[in-house]
Amino acid sequence: MPAPSDPAALAELLADAGFVAAAEEAGELLGRAAGDRELLDALVARRLTGEPLAWITGSVSFCGLEVGVEPGVYVPRWQSEPLALRAAERLPANGVAVDVCTGAGAIAKTLMARRPGARVVATDLDERAVACARRNGVDAHRGDLLAPLPHALDGIVDVIVGVVPYVPTSDLPLLQRDTLTFESTLSYDGGEDGTALLRRVAADSPRFLRRGGALLLELGGEQADALRDDLARLHYVDVDVLRDEEGDVRGIEATFDAIADRN
Repeated sequence: MPAPSDPAALAELLADAGFVAAAEEAGELLGRAAGDRELLDALVARRLTGEPLAWITGSVSFCGLEVGVEPGVYVPRWQSEPLALRAAERLPANGVAVDVCTGAGAIAKTLMARRPGARVVATDLDERAVACARRNGVDAHRGDLLAPLPHALDGIVDVIVGVVPYVPTSDLPLLQRDTLTFESTLSYDGGEDGTALLRRVAADSPRFLRRGGALLLELGGEQADALRDDLARLHYVDVDVLRDEEGDVRGIEATFDAIADRN
């Protein structure tokens, strides 16, 4: 059955399939098809399988920017926007920032747009993500967490920010329908309690941060409390939990307050 080209009818079709932002999605699919009925049929058929919309349209809006997203690359979520904006606030006009687990490069691109005089470097383990981020204009390096950063950044970074995988392994089946049908568990799996990679980033970050630099990581639930002892031991102070408008935990922010061993 052909996909309806009428926006209201297409939105109804998507809503009946369980997509909560049906009207917005209908508009994006129609815009991508640009009047091509065969293309619209193909796009809608892909979406009805649960394939991420950004993979189908080729981009997503993040902090007011259009970010290209290619199939296989983690799709940035709107829930990460406050973290990106807070990182931009902490980044001096001519400072240095690192976006770890950059994916398509959405946070890095936000920092670049809001602090055009700053140097922004990104990392990701997935070669597809690194290639995608580079196509979005990001200086992205492939490797595990902070490992691929050049030694020239030792002790001079103002902000380290990232959406590091933090879903507890046992909670992966609870993710939204079809998430892991298309996206890799590598983008989500944070180990037994979800903090395995968060702790590694926290432990490795003092090598790069200057005194007074900021660490901002997305997380959830009780994970902020679970990290407090680690952060204190690593000479972080002013640890703040970042919450959304509903009061749900979305991230953590901490300030580095000592010159740690950088060897």
